[in-house]
Amino acid sequence: MPARHNQLYVTVEEYLSREEQSAIRHEYVDGRLFAMSGSTIKHNIISGNLFSLLHVNLKGGPCKVFIEAVKVRVEATNSFYYPDVMVSCASHAESAVYTEQPVLIAEVLSPSTTAIDRREKLIAYKQIPSLNEYLIVHQKKRCVEIYRRDASGNWNVCELSTGSSFEICSVAGGRIEVAMQDLYDGADGEGHSTPAVKEGEMIEDWLEEADSAE
Repeated sequence: MPARHNQLYVTVEEYLSREEQSAIRHEYVDGRLFAMSGSTIKHNIISGNLFSLLHVNLKGGPCKVFIEAVKVRVEATNSFYYPDVMVSCASHAESAVYTEQPVLIAEVLSPSTTAIDRREKLIAYKQIPSLNEYLIVHQKKRCVEIYRRDASGNWNVCELSTGSSFEICSVAGGRIEVAMQDLYDGADGEGHSTPAVKEGEMIEDWLEEADSAE
């Protein structure tokens, strides 16, 4: 979880200026800065796999995929976050350091970020007009929580995808099928594998984790 510091209100302009020169990344939430901690190797591998899978499918098209170091601005909550993986189909200047128009955001869960990814960021990301899909990818089990905006602009109830593959529906050019094996490739320790789970089992675990984060 990002470290919270007592500080005076920081404007967006001050934040962007400081962040350009800072050796440590910070997320920004309505005037406050939160230092970002480093990720585990497993977290990095899963994020990289998703980035690579999306990049191959989107190559040559209008949509671009970004990983970790590019910020998203959520104007409704006056916030800037660093999503693990993000897709935007908007045009950006080469010098841009953030986007305001993602169509897809994915976060890989870590023990320290579970509550933030499922609550603060979920609430904030849903207020981005261009966003159509939010993925929360688990590390301990092969499971992806999928939040989608429907044609009426309403967000669907979370879908727990625990099968052999799942679909990403938010990017230009149609649906992208992602195999769980490819998403978690190389993220398992030697001689061990991240277990696949039945949806009922995952729902029970998910509710327990949500309750413990209260």
